[in-house]
Amino acid sequence: MLTIPPGALRSSGRSSGRISGRSSGRSPGRRAVPLAVTAVAAAGLLTACASAGTQQAGTQQAGTQQAGTQQAGTSTGGGAATTGAATITPGGTMAASPAGSASAASGTAGLVVCGPSALQVTVNAGQTGGAAGSTYYPVDFTNTSSTACGLAGYPGMSFVTAGNGAGRQIGAAAQENPAFGKVPVRLAAGGAAHAWLQVSQAANYPAATCQPVKAHWLRVFAPGETQALYVNHAFDACSSASAPLLTVMPVRAGQGVQGTTP
Repeated sequence: MLTIPPGALRSSGRSSGRISGRSSGRSPGRRAVPLAVTAVAAAGLLTACASAGTQQAGTQQAGTQQAGTQQAGTSTGGGAATTGAATITPGGTMAASPAGSASAASGTAGLVVCGPSALQVTVNAGQTGGAAGSTYYPVDFTNTSSTACGLAGYPGMSFVTAGNGAGRQIGAAAQENPAFGKVPVRLAAGGAAHAWLQVSQAANYPAATCQPVKAHWLRVFAPGETQALYVNHAFDACSSASAPLLTVMPVRAGQGVQGTTP
């Protein structure tokens, strides 16, 4: 960008002073025109420089916005591509598998999680046991599909008023027993796993605190699932959530056998 040296401005000022002190019939006309032209040219150059700087800044800003848009598009596209069924990792946790991946691997790691449609849940009353003011119920999960699948972790359990989605929860949902770790369990076609449900006696609480009722349905969520399964079985329950009765243990292989927990 063109600038005018300070010396030139001072020189022009001295010339203008001398010209304005003389009569108007001589050289003032000849000297005034170049100065006016110089001022106009300088103003034009300053305007052009400012315009160029603004355009350059606008171009850089547009480039930055375009780069940001491309980066956001890449992130969104990458996130949307990861879909599919959940699988069990060697550590006993569950992770999403990309669509089209293999459904099973050797051992338990990499098995597709047993979905609700592949499971039948039962309470094995014949193996029920009691100790220290509680009753222990083995809740069995049977793989009804034709392929192996896996389970790992804690199922969700609670008493409800009906064996469908319209049923209301009775009391507090089961708490997880932290004394036992998660273990991945492989269920062959027709195979089973189990989780123990500890039900404390409702009589352990005062009636006013417990608000005792009879529950006829157990709602069960397989580990990692949000679709419920229901088991018809009678339990003594507390309708008040302030009197928790249920504690659940993590799944283990095979059907539950009395005296062996978890």
